[in-house]
Amino acid sequence: MGKAKARKNGLYGDISPELSALMRTGWADTERQDLEPAEQAPYAAARRAALSALFPGERLIIPSGNLKTRSNDDTYPFRPYSGYVHMTGDQARDCALVLEPRAEGGHDAYCYQLPRDGRDDDEFWLGYHAELWMGRRRSLAEAATVLGVATRDVRKITEDLAAAPAGVPTRIVRGIDPALEAAVTTDEELDEEFEGTLSELRLVKDAWEIGEMRKAVDSTVRGFTDCVAELSRAIATSERWIEGTFFRRARLEGNALGYGSICAAGEHATIMHWTTNDGPVRPGELLLLDAGVETTSLYTADVTRTLPINGTFNEVQRKVYDAVYEAQEAGIATVKPGASYRDFHEACQRSMTEKLVEWGFIEGPADRAYELGLQRRFTLAGTGHMLGLDVHDCADARNSEYVDGPLVPGMVLTVEPGLYFQADDLTVPEEWRGIGVRIEDDLVVTESGHENLSAGLPRTADEVEAWMAEFGG
Repeated sequence: MGKAKARKNGLYGDISPELSALMRTGWADTERQDLEPAEQAPYAAARRAALSALFPGERLIIPSGNLKTRSNDDTYPFRPYSGYVHMTGDQARDCALVLEPRAEGGHDAYCYQLPRDGRDDDEFWLGYHAELWMGRRRSLAEAATVLGVATRDVRKITEDLAAAPAGVPTRIVRGIDPALEAAVTTDEELDEEFEGTLSELRLVKDAWEIGEMRKAVDSTVRGFTDCVAELSRAIATSERWIEGTFFRRARLEGNALGYGSICAAGEHATIMHWTTNDGPVRPGELLLLDAGVETTSLYTADVTRTLPINGTFNEVQRKVYDAVYEAQEAGIATVKPGASYRDFHEACQRSMTEKLVEWGFIEGPADRAYELGLQRRFTLAGTGHMLGLDVHDCADARNSEYVDGPLVPGMVLTVEPGLYFQADDLTVPEEWRGIGVRIEDDLVVTESGHENLSAGLPRTADEVEAWMAEFGG
Protein backbone atom coordinates (compact mmCIF):
# COMPACT_ATOMS: atom_id res chain seq x y z
CA MET A 1 0.00 0.00 0.00
CA GLY A 2 1.12 3.56 -0.50
CA LYS A 3 0.59 6.84 -2.16
CA ALA A 4 1.12 7.37 -5.84
CA LYS A 5 4.36 9.09 -6.74
CA ALA A 6 3.62 12.71 -7.53
CA ARG A 7 4.34 13.72 -11.09
CA LYS A 8 7.36 15.94 -11.41
CA ASN A 9 5.63 17.90 -14.15
CA GLY A 10 2.15 17.97 -12.63
CA LEU A 11 -0.06 20.89 -13.53
CA TYR A 12 -1.39 21.59 -10.03
CA GLY A 13 0.37 22.86 -6.96
CA ASP A 14 -0.71 22.54 -3.34
CA ILE A 15 -4.35 21.90 -2.48
CA SER A 16 -6.06 24.84 -0.86
CA PRO A 17 -8.04 24.24 2.34
CA GLU A 18 -11.10 25.51 0.50
CA LEU A 19 -10.75 22.91 -2.27
CA SER A 20 -10.19 20.16 0.28
CA ALA A 21 -13.32 21.17 2.17
CA LEU A 22 -15.33 21.37 -1.06
CA MET A 23 -14.28 17.87 -2.12
CA ARG A 24 -15.29 16.35 1.23
CA THR A 25 -18.87 17.55 1.25
CA GLY A 26 -22.09 16.85 -0.63
CA TRP A 27 -21.76 13.10 -1.26
CA ALA A 28 -24.69 10.67 -1.13
CA ASP A 29 -24.61 7.41 0.79
CA THR A 30 -24.13 4.72 -1.89
CA GLU A 31 -23.82 1.65 0.33
CA ARG A 32 -25.70 -1.18 -1.39
CA GLN A 33 -28.27 -3.05 0.68
CA ASP A 34 -29.67 -5.19 -2.14
CA LEU A 35 -26.76 -7.59 -2.62
CA GLU A 36 -26.95 -11.36 -2.32
CA PRO A 37 -24.25 -14.05 -2.23
CA ALA A 38 -22.71 -14.75 -5.63
CA GLU A 39 -23.66 -17.98 -7.35
CA GLN A 40 -20.09 -19.15 -6.89
CA ALA A 41 -20.00 -18.45 -3.12
CA PRO A 42 -21.06 -21.91 -1.84
CA TYR A 43 -18.65 -23.60 -4.25
CA ALA A 44 -15.79 -21.41 -3.07
CA ALA A 45 -16.72 -22.25 0.53
CA ALA A 46 -16.48 -25.96 -0.29
CA ARG A 47 -13.06 -25.41 -1.86
CA ARG A 48 -11.87 -23.61 1.28
CA ALA A 49 -13.15 -26.49 3.42
CA ALA A 50 -11.19 -28.97 1.29
CA LEU A 51 -8.07 -26.82 1.64
CA SER A 52 -8.58 -26.50 5.41
CA ALA A 53 -8.76 -30.27 5.81
CA LEU A 54 -5.36 -30.69 4.16
CA PHE A 55 -3.51 -28.29 6.52
CA PRO A 56 -4.85 -28.73 10.07
CA GLY A 57 -3.37 -26.35 12.60
CA GLU A 58 -1.60 -24.19 10.01
CA ARG A 59 -2.17 -20.59 9.00
CA LEU A 60 -2.64 -20.25 5.23
CA ILE A 61 -2.23 -17.01 3.27
CA ILE A 62 -3.25 -16.61 -0.37
CA PRO A 63 -2.66 -13.12 -1.83
CA SER A 64 -4.56 -11.76 -4.83
CA GLY A 65 -1.62 -9.73 -6.15
CA ASN A 66 -0.86 -6.13 -7.00
CA LEU A 67 -0.82 -3.87 -10.02
CA LYS A 68 2.33 -4.17 -12.12
CA THR A 69 3.95 -1.25 -13.90
CA ARG A 70 3.87 -1.35 -17.68
CA SER A 71 5.70 1.93 -18.26
CA ASN A 72 6.22 4.92 -16.00
CA ASP A 73 2.89 5.36 -14.15
CA ASP A 74 0.91 3.14 -16.53
CA THR A 75 0.04 -0.35 -15.30
CA TYR A 76 -0.93 -3.63 -16.90
CA PRO A 77 -4.59 -4.67 -16.58
CA PHE A 78 -4.86 -6.43 -13.24
CA ARG A 79 -5.34 -10.20 -13.19
CA PRO A 80 -5.55 -11.78 -9.72
CA TYR A 81 -3.68 -14.92 -8.74
CA SER A 82 -5.78 -17.89 -9.83
CA GLY A 83 -5.51 -19.70 -6.49
CA TYR A 84 -7.03 -16.66 -4.77
CA VAL A 85 -9.88 -16.50 -7.29
CA HIS A 86 -10.56 -20.22 -6.90
CA MET A 87 -10.81 -19.98 -3.12
CA THR A 88 -12.86 -16.77 -2.96
CA GLY A 89 -14.52 -15.96 -6.28
CA ASP A 90 -13.07 -12.47 -5.81
CA GLN A 91 -11.01 -10.49 -8.34
CA ALA A 92 -9.93 -7.44 -6.34
CA ARG A 93 -6.28 -6.43 -6.14
CA ASP A 94 -4.15 -5.93 -3.03
CA CYS A 95 -6.22 -8.49 -1.12
CA ALA A 96 -5.52 -11.76 0.65
CA LEU A 97 -7.39 -14.78 1.94
CA VAL A 98 -6.19 -15.87 5.37
CA LEU A 99 -7.25 -19.17 6.94
CA GLU A 100 -6.62 -19.01 10.68
CA PRO A 101 -6.56 -22.40 12.45
CA ARG A 102 -9.05 -22.98 15.27
CA ALA A 103 -8.03 -24.79 18.45
CA GLU A 104 -10.93 -27.20 18.05
CA GLY A 105 -10.02 -27.93 14.43
CA GLY A 106 -10.74 -26.37 11.07
CA HIS A 107 -10.10 -22.77 10.12
CA ASP A 108 -11.73 -19.36 10.23
CA ALA A 109 -11.55 -17.67 6.85
CA TYR A 110 -10.98 -13.95 6.43
CA CYS A 111 -10.83 -12.13 3.13
CA TYR A 112 -8.73 -9.02 3.60
CA GLN A 113 -9.95 -6.26 1.30
CA LEU A 114 -9.34 -2.58 0.76
CA PRO A 115 -12.42 -0.74 2.12
CA ARG A 116 -14.20 1.97 0.24
CA ASP A 117 -12.74 5.44 0.54
CA GLY A 118 -14.27 7.66 3.17
CA ARG A 119 -14.92 11.30 2.48
CA ASP A 120 -13.18 12.64 5.57
CA ASP A 121 -9.78 13.11 3.94
CA ASP A 122 -8.39 13.66 0.46
CA GLU A 123 -7.39 10.03 -0.20
CA PHE A 124 -10.64 9.27 -2.03
CA TRP A 125 -9.70 11.59 -4.87
CA LEU A 126 -5.92 11.91 -4.61
CA GLY A 127 -4.68 8.66 -3.09
CA TYR A 128 -2.97 5.69 -4.72
CA HIS A 129 -6.25 3.73 -4.76
CA ALA A 130 -8.51 6.78 -5.17
CA GLU A 131 -12.00 5.67 -6.17
CA LEU A 132 -12.61 8.76 -8.27
CA TRP A 133 -9.64 7.66 -10.40
CA MET A 134 -9.90 3.88 -10.27
CA GLY A 135 -13.62 3.21 -9.87
CA ARG A 136 -15.90 2.22 -7.01
CA ARG A 137 -14.92 -0.68 -4.78
CA ARG A 138 -17.17 -2.83 -2.65
CA SER A 139 -17.38 -1.93 0.99
CA LEU A 140 -16.24 -4.61 3.43
CA ALA A 141 -19.87 -5.39 4.25
CA GLU A 142 -20.78 -5.63 0.57
CA ALA A 143 -17.84 -7.92 -0.12
CA ALA A 144 -18.73 -10.16 2.82
CA THR A 145 -22.27 -10.55 1.49
CA VAL A 146 -21.23 -11.28 -2.11
CA LEU A 147 -18.33 -13.60 -1.30
CA GLY A 148 -19.94 -15.35 1.64
CA VAL A 149 -16.84 -14.94 3.81
CA ALA A 150 -15.87 -12.60 6.63
CA THR A 151 -13.93 -9.54 5.48
CA ARG A 152 -11.31 -7.38 7.16
CA ASP A 153 -9.39 -4.23 6.29
CA VAL A 154 -6.29 -5.24 4.34
CA ARG A 155 -4.46 -2.18 5.62
CA LYS A 156 -4.39 -3.94 9.02
CA ILE A 157 -3.32 -7.37 7.81
CA THR A 158 0.28 -7.03 8.96
CA GLU A 159 -0.91 -5.93 12.40
CA ASP A 160 -3.38 -8.81 12.60
CA LEU A 161 -0.79 -11.38 11.58
CA ALA A 162 1.65 -10.04 14.18
CA ALA A 163 -1.04 -10.24 16.87
CA ALA A 164 -2.03 -13.81 15.97
CA PRO A 165 -1.01 -16.63 18.33
CA ALA A 166 2.73 -17.26 18.19
CA GLY A 167 4.15 -20.54 17.06
CA VAL A 168 1.44 -21.32 14.52
CA PRO A 169 3.01 -22.75 11.34
CA THR A 170 2.32 -20.41 8.45
CA ARG A 171 2.34 -20.94 4.70
CA ILE A 172 2.03 -18.29 1.99
CA VAL A 173 1.97 -18.37 -1.79
CA ARG A 174 5.22 -16.70 -2.77
CA GLY A 175 5.87 -14.34 -5.65
CA ILE A 176 2.42 -12.73 -5.60
CA ASP A 177 2.60 -9.95 -2.99
CA PRO A 178 6.20 -9.16 -1.91
CA ALA A 179 5.16 -6.82 0.91
CA LEU A 180 2.84 -9.38 2.47
CA GLU A 181 5.42 -12.12 1.98
CA ALA A 182 7.97 -10.03 3.89
CA ALA A 183 5.55 -9.69 6.83
CA VAL A 184 5.62 -13.38 7.72
CA THR A 185 8.25 -16.00 8.40
CA THR A 186 7.69 -19.19 6.44
CA ASP A 187 9.55 -22.14 5.00
CA GLU A 188 10.18 -21.87 1.25
CA GLU A 189 9.85 -25.61 0.67
CA LEU A 190 6.57 -25.82 2.56
CA ASP A 191 5.27 -22.77 0.70
CA GLU A 192 6.06 -24.46 -2.59
CA GLU A 193 4.15 -27.54 -1.45
CA PHE A 194 1.22 -25.30 -0.50
CA GLU A 195 1.13 -23.70 -3.94
CA GLY A 196 1.20 -27.16 -5.50
CA THR A 197 -1.78 -28.20 -3.41
CA LEU A 198 -3.75 -25.16 -4.58
CA SER A 199 -3.05 -26.27 -8.16
CA GLU A 200 -4.14 -29.84 -7.44
CA LEU A 201 -7.42 -28.66 -5.95
CA ARG A 202 -8.26 -27.21 -9.38
CA LEU A 203 -7.69 -30.49 -11.26
CA VAL A 204 -11.32 -31.56 -10.87
CA LYS A 205 -13.85 -28.86 -11.67
CA ASP A 206 -17.12 -28.57 -9.78
CA ALA A 207 -20.46 -28.14 -11.54
CA TRP A 208 -20.29 -24.35 -11.41
CA GLU A 209 -16.82 -24.30 -12.96
CA ILE A 210 -17.85 -26.60 -15.80
CA GLY A 211 -20.72 -24.21 -16.51
CA GLU A 212 -18.21 -21.37 -16.77
CA MET A 213 -16.07 -23.44 -19.12
CA ARG A 214 -19.10 -23.92 -21.35
CA LYS A 215 -19.63 -20.16 -21.46
CA ALA A 216 -15.99 -19.58 -22.35
CA VAL A 217 -16.04 -22.14 -25.16
CA ASP A 218 -19.39 -20.99 -26.55
CA SER A 219 -18.12 -17.41 -26.77
CA THR A 220 -14.94 -18.66 -28.39
CA VAL A 221 -16.94 -20.52 -31.04
CA ARG A 222 -18.70 -17.27 -31.88
CA GLY A 223 -15.35 -15.47 -31.98
CA PHE A 224 -13.97 -17.97 -34.50
CA THR A 225 -17.03 -17.50 -36.70
CA ASP A 226 -16.50 -13.72 -36.48
CA CYS A 227 -12.96 -14.21 -37.77
CA VAL A 228 -14.09 -16.34 -40.70
CA ALA A 229 -16.70 -13.71 -41.58
CA GLU A 230 -14.03 -10.97 -41.66
CA LEU A 231 -11.30 -12.94 -43.39
CA SER A 232 -11.46 -10.82 -46.53
CA ARG A 233 -10.59 -7.74 -44.44
CA ALA A 234 -7.62 -9.59 -43.00
CA ILE A 235 -6.45 -10.39 -46.54
CA ALA A 236 -6.56 -6.67 -47.27
CA THR A 237 -4.70 -5.79 -44.05
CA SER A 238 -2.85 -8.36 -41.88
CA GLU A 239 -3.10 -10.93 -39.10
CA ARG A 240 -3.82 -7.98 -36.80
CA TRP A 241 -7.35 -7.76 -38.21
CA ILE A 242 -8.04 -11.31 -37.10
CA GLU A 243 -6.53 -10.62 -33.69
CA GLY A 244 -8.72 -7.55 -33.24
CA THR A 245 -11.83 -9.31 -34.46
CA PHE A 246 -11.52 -12.08 -31.90
CA PHE A 247 -10.58 -9.63 -29.14
CA ARG A 248 -13.80 -7.71 -29.75
CA ARG A 249 -15.84 -10.85 -29.04
CA ALA A 250 -13.77 -11.62 -25.95
CA ARG A 251 -14.38 -8.17 -24.48
CA LEU A 252 -18.04 -8.14 -25.46
CA GLU A 253 -18.94 -11.46 -23.85
CA GLY A 254 -16.19 -12.00 -21.29
CA ASN A 255 -13.43 -10.33 -19.33
CA ALA A 256 -10.74 -10.49 -22.01
CA LEU A 257 -8.56 -13.03 -23.78
CA GLY A 258 -7.46 -16.09 -21.84
CA TYR A 259 -4.01 -15.70 -23.45
CA GLY A 260 -2.42 -13.90 -26.37
CA SER A 261 -4.20 -14.96 -29.55
CA ILE A 262 -2.16 -16.82 -32.15
CA CYS A 263 -3.30 -15.58 -35.58
CA ALA A 264 -0.67 -17.27 -37.70
CA ALA A 265 -0.93 -17.13 -41.48
CA GLY A 266 1.40 -18.84 -43.95
CA GLU A 267 4.72 -19.94 -42.51
CA HIS A 268 3.88 -18.26 -39.20
CA ALA A 269 1.62 -21.27 -38.57
CA THR A 270 4.76 -23.33 -37.96
CA ILE A 271 5.69 -21.16 -34.96
CA MET A 272 4.04 -22.65 -31.89
CA HIS A 273 3.47 -19.39 -30.04
CA TRP A 274 3.29 -16.77 -32.76
CA THR A 275 1.58 -13.80 -31.10
CA THR A 276 3.19 -10.89 -32.97
CA ASN A 277 0.37 -11.19 -35.50
CA ASP A 278 1.73 -8.67 -37.95
CA GLY A 279 2.13 -10.79 -41.06
CA PRO A 280 0.21 -10.87 -44.36
CA VAL A 281 -2.84 -13.07 -44.90
CA ARG A 282 -2.55 -14.54 -48.39
CA PRO A 283 -5.03 -16.67 -50.35
CA GLY A 284 -3.65 -20.12 -51.04
CA GLU A 285 -1.98 -20.36 -47.60
CA LEU A 286 -3.29 -21.57 -44.24
CA LEU A 287 -4.35 -19.60 -41.20
CA LEU A 288 -3.79 -21.22 -37.80
CA LEU A 289 -6.05 -19.52 -35.26
CA ASP A 290 -5.48 -20.43 -31.59
CA ALA A 291 -7.59 -18.29 -29.25
CA GLY A 292 -9.81 -18.39 -26.19
CA VAL A 293 -12.32 -16.13 -24.48
CA GLU A 294 -11.87 -15.62 -20.74
CA THR A 295 -15.21 -15.29 -18.95
CA THR A 296 -15.98 -12.55 -16.46
CA SER A 297 -15.26 -15.20 -13.79
CA LEU A 298 -11.78 -15.70 -15.38
CA TYR A 299 -12.25 -19.23 -16.75
CA THR A 300 -10.79 -19.59 -20.23
CA ALA A 301 -11.29 -21.63 -23.36
CA ASP A 302 -8.39 -22.71 -25.59
CA VAL A 303 -9.36 -23.73 -29.13
CA THR A 304 -7.43 -24.00 -32.40
CA ARG A 305 -8.61 -24.36 -35.97
CA THR A 306 -6.50 -24.27 -39.14
CA LEU A 307 -8.24 -22.70 -42.12
CA PRO A 308 -7.50 -22.46 -45.85
CA ILE A 309 -7.49 -18.72 -46.41
CA ASN A 310 -9.15 -18.99 -49.84
CA GLY A 311 -11.70 -21.46 -48.47
CA THR A 312 -10.29 -24.65 -50.01
CA PHE A 313 -7.37 -26.87 -48.98
CA ASN A 314 -4.91 -27.78 -51.70
CA GLU A 315 -3.73 -31.39 -51.98
CA VAL A 316 -0.75 -31.16 -49.62
CA GLN A 317 -2.56 -28.96 -47.10
CA ARG A 318 -5.45 -31.43 -46.96
CA LYS A 319 -3.05 -34.36 -46.55
CA VAL A 320 -1.45 -32.70 -43.53
CA TYR A 321 -4.80 -31.58 -42.14
CA ASP A 322 -6.32 -35.06 -42.45
CA ALA A 323 -3.31 -36.57 -40.68
CA VAL A 324 -3.69 -34.16 -37.75
CA TYR A 325 -7.45 -34.79 -37.63
CA GLU A 326 -6.86 -38.55 -37.59
CA ALA A 327 -4.36 -38.12 -34.74
CA GLN A 328 -6.79 -35.98 -32.77
CA GLU A 329 -9.53 -38.56 -33.23
CA ALA A 330 -7.18 -41.22 -31.84
CA GLY A 331 -6.35 -39.03 -28.85
CA ILE A 332 -9.92 -38.00 -28.08
CA ALA A 333 -11.03 -41.65 -28.13
CA THR A 334 -8.81 -42.36 -25.10
CA VAL A 335 -10.30 -39.62 -22.88
CA LYS A 336 -12.42 -41.39 -20.26
CA PRO A 337 -12.41 -42.01 -16.50
CA GLY A 338 -9.64 -44.30 -15.36
CA ALA A 339 -7.48 -43.74 -18.42
CA SER A 340 -3.98 -42.46 -17.89
CA TYR A 341 -3.62 -38.73 -18.55
CA ARG A 342 -0.77 -39.54 -20.93
CA ASP A 343 -2.91 -41.84 -23.10
CA PHE A 344 -4.30 -39.12 -25.38
CA HIS A 345 -0.84 -37.63 -25.92
CA GLU A 346 0.67 -40.97 -26.82
CA ALA A 347 -2.21 -41.88 -29.14
CA CYS A 348 -1.87 -38.58 -31.02
CA GLN A 349 1.90 -38.81 -31.27
CA ARG A 350 1.92 -42.43 -32.43
CA SER A 351 -0.65 -41.63 -35.13
CA MET A 352 1.42 -38.73 -36.46
CA THR A 353 4.61 -40.80 -36.25
CA GLU A 354 3.06 -43.42 -38.51
CA LYS A 355 2.19 -40.73 -41.08
CA LEU A 356 5.66 -39.22 -41.00
CA VAL A 357 7.21 -42.65 -41.58
CA GLU A 358 4.71 -43.34 -44.37
CA TRP A 359 5.62 -40.05 -46.06
CA GLY A 360 9.32 -40.85 -45.73
CA PHE A 361 10.17 -37.85 -43.54
CA ILE A 362 11.56 -39.96 -40.67
CA GLU A 363 13.02 -43.45 -40.68
CA GLY A 364 10.78 -46.32 -39.52
CA PRO A 365 9.52 -48.59 -38.33
CA ALA A 366 7.02 -46.33 -36.57
CA ASP A 367 7.39 -47.93 -33.13
CA ARG A 368 11.15 -47.40 -33.17
CA ALA A 369 10.78 -43.84 -34.49
CA TYR A 370 8.32 -43.07 -31.70
CA GLU A 371 10.53 -44.55 -28.99
CA LEU A 372 13.40 -42.37 -30.26
CA GLY A 373 11.14 -39.31 -30.42
CA LEU A 374 11.98 -38.66 -34.07
CA GLN A 375 8.48 -37.32 -34.77
CA ARG A 376 9.17 -34.36 -32.50
CA ARG A 377 11.03 -32.59 -35.31
CA PHE A 378 7.58 -32.04 -36.83
CA THR A 379 5.21 -32.28 -33.81
CA LEU A 380 7.32 -30.08 -31.50
CA ALA A 381 5.15 -30.01 -28.37
CA GLY A 382 2.96 -32.07 -26.12
CA THR A 383 -0.58 -32.59 -27.32
CA GLY A 384 -2.68 -31.18 -24.50
CA HIS A 385 -2.94 -29.74 -21.00
CA MET A 386 -5.39 -29.05 -18.20
CA LEU A 387 -7.64 -26.03 -18.66
CA GLY A 388 -9.56 -23.77 -16.30
CA LEU A 389 -8.69 -20.52 -14.54
CA ASP A 390 -5.34 -20.66 -16.33
CA VAL A 391 -4.92 -21.67 -19.95
CA HIS A 392 -2.30 -24.14 -18.69
CA ASP A 393 -4.18 -24.84 -15.49
CA CYS A 394 -2.86 -26.68 -12.44
CA ALA A 395 0.72 -26.15 -13.62
CA ASP A 396 2.20 -26.51 -10.13
CA ALA A 397 0.49 -29.84 -9.37
CA ARG A 398 2.68 -32.85 -8.66
CA ASN A 399 3.36 -35.11 -11.64
CA SER A 400 1.79 -38.00 -9.74
CA GLU A 401 -1.50 -36.08 -9.64
CA TYR A 402 -1.31 -34.64 -13.15
CA VAL A 403 0.69 -36.09 -16.06
CA ASP A 404 1.27 -39.43 -14.32
CA GLY A 405 -2.20 -39.65 -12.85
CA PRO A 406 -5.56 -40.99 -14.04
CA LEU A 407 -8.39 -39.05 -15.60
CA VAL A 408 -11.46 -38.58 -13.40
CA PRO A 409 -14.86 -36.99 -14.09
CA GLY A 410 -14.73 -33.20 -13.88
CA MET A 411 -11.29 -32.76 -15.37
CA VAL A 412 -11.16 -30.35 -18.31
CA LEU A 413 -8.32 -30.67 -20.81
CA THR A 414 -7.30 -29.89 -24.36
CA VAL A 415 -6.36 -32.33 -27.10
CA GLU A 416 -4.26 -30.47 -29.67
CA PRO A 417 -2.03 -32.44 -32.04
CA GLY A 418 -0.15 -30.53 -34.71
CA LEU A 419 2.29 -30.98 -37.56
CA TYR A 420 4.71 -28.18 -38.44
CA PHE A 421 6.96 -28.13 -41.50
CA GLN A 422 9.34 -25.21 -41.17
CA ALA A 423 9.90 -22.93 -44.15
CA ASP A 424 13.65 -23.69 -44.13
CA ASP A 425 13.38 -27.46 -43.58
CA LEU A 426 15.28 -29.08 -46.43
CA THR A 427 14.31 -32.62 -45.32
CA VAL A 428 10.80 -32.25 -46.77
CA PRO A 429 9.67 -31.41 -50.31
CA GLU A 430 9.36 -27.71 -51.08
CA GLU A 431 5.57 -27.80 -51.36
CA TRP A 432 5.36 -28.97 -47.72
CA ARG A 433 7.52 -26.20 -46.31
CA GLY A 434 5.76 -23.44 -44.39
CA ILE A 435 2.69 -25.58 -43.63
CA GLY A 436 1.54 -25.74 -40.01
CA VAL A 437 -1.67 -27.44 -38.89
CA ARG A 438 -3.09 -27.75 -35.38
CA ILE A 439 -6.57 -28.80 -34.29
CA GLU A 440 -7.47 -28.23 -30.64
CA ASP A 441 -10.63 -28.95 -28.68
CA ASP A 442 -11.65 -28.60 -25.04
CA LEU A 443 -12.95 -31.78 -23.40
CA VAL A 444 -14.53 -32.43 -20.02
CA VAL A 445 -14.22 -35.94 -18.61
CA THR A 446 -17.66 -37.36 -17.77
CA GLU A 447 -18.82 -40.43 -15.86
CA SER A 448 -19.22 -42.35 -19.13
CA GLY A 449 -16.40 -40.88 -21.22
CA HIS A 450 -16.04 -37.29 -22.33
CA GLU A 451 -17.86 -34.32 -23.82
CA ASN A 452 -16.27 -32.11 -26.46
CA LEU A 453 -17.22 -28.62 -25.30
CA SER A 454 -15.99 -27.07 -28.56
CA ALA A 455 -17.90 -29.43 -30.85
CA GLY A 456 -19.75 -26.39 -32.20
CA LEU A 457 -16.78 -25.72 -34.48
CA PRO A 458 -16.18 -27.93 -37.54
CA ARG A 459 -13.21 -30.30 -37.42
CA THR A 460 -12.97 -32.33 -40.63
CA ALA A 461 -11.51 -30.73 -43.75
CA ASP A 462 -14.85 -30.95 -45.57
CA GLU A 463 -16.69 -29.38 -42.62
CA VAL A 464 -14.16 -26.55 -42.42
CA GLU A 465 -14.56 -25.78 -46.14
CA ALA A 466 -18.36 -25.82 -45.85
CA TRP A 467 -18.23 -23.55 -42.76
CA MET A 468 -16.03 -21.07 -44.59
CA ALA A 469 -18.30 -21.13 -47.63
CA GLU A 470 -21.29 -20.30 -45.37
CA PHE A 471 -19.77 -17.61 -43.20
CA GLY A 472 -16.67 -16.44 -45.08
CA GLY A 473 -16.49 -12.79 -45.90
